[in-house]
Amino acid sequence: MTDPDPIDAPKAPDYRQAQFLTSAAKLHQCPEDEGWEVAFAGRSNAGKSSAINSLTNNKKLAKTSKTPGRTQLINFFELTPDQRLVDLPGYGFAKVPVAVKKEWTKQLENYLAKRQSLRGMILLMDVRHPLQPFDQQMLDWALAAQMPVHILLTKADKLKKGPANNSLLSVRKQLKEHEELVSVQLFSALKHTGHEELRAVLDHWLTDMGIFENDEIESV
Repeated sequence: MTDPDPIDAPKAPDYRQAQFLTSAAKLHQCPEDEGWEVAFAGRSNAGKSSAINSLTNNKKLAKTSKTPGRTQLINFFELTPDQRLVDLPGYGFAKVPVAVKKEWTKQLENYLAKRQSLRGMILLMDVRHPLQPFDQQMLDWALAAQMPVHILLTKADKLKKGPANNSLLSVRKQLKEHEELVSVQLFSALKHTGHEELRAVLDHWLTDMGIFENDEIESV
């Protein structure tokens, strides 16, 4: 990833202005590799689409499905001409042929390794089952590229406050060695828990400001 000229860095976007831009099956089908974008990644049942819809206050923006793995393309949503959110294909739980999973893996690796406008990754995990093997694989890819990762422990409304906080502390402890690149928070699309913290992270990445320079955002 390259660093754009900070003089040209845009202002924080209004996420309610998000609009679907395009879908891509392969890297060369993606929009022009310029500006700033943040990718949302996670297992097929982690709630990526729900998180994007909740963030943008648009229930129809990112398609949700009761069938895990329905999202098989890289979907781009435009905030401004220079700022985008990206919904990556769900992984792990999807009931799809092995050949399809291999192709997804290849395209995800290509996107994460080669996309110059990618500023960071929002990695979603079910708060009840965090850090599954596929989650760790996504983390490994991102860390290998020195890419910042902000973890959303989703569906926090499914647990009482005590167990949810215990899960948060456990994940932070397990990822302590990566605290310079990784931060973690609780999130619930249903209850709108954690939206302000998520927007603060996105604002920093999408304006080319270092998230870990902000004392208000807790790292691992």
